[in-house]
Amino acid sequence: MIRSMALALAAGIAFTTTAIAAEPIVGTWKRPNGTLIRYASAGGDKYCGTVLTGEYKNKSIGCMNGSGTSYKGKVNKLDEGKTYTGKATISGNTLSLAGCVLGGLVCKSENLVRQ
Repeated sequence: MIRSMALALAAGIAFTTTAIAAEPIVGTWKRPNGTLIRYASAGGDKYCGTVLTGEYKNKSIGCMNGSGTSYKGKVNKLDEGKTYTGKATISGNTLSLAGCVLGGLVCKSENLVRQ
């Protein structure tokens, strides 16, 4: 039983390492307020974010489609209970995440730092 769990853990670590290398958005990111967000693959070019700490722990912040340094999708503003059109761009260890209205004319963004 312990051996099976160890093998499963090793396989999970190997998969995560491969995924991080494949797509820059995959991984754990820290918001300016200290909350940690994890983006993980949801199949194909879809990546979903989950809150890891704080008041909204285990809640979805939305999903993005894309690859490389540019992603688009939906962003959930959990404190408002609203969903916005979203976009994310990555530069080095910084993820700029924005929620937009009016067809992308008005956006509010914040920068998250890779952990």
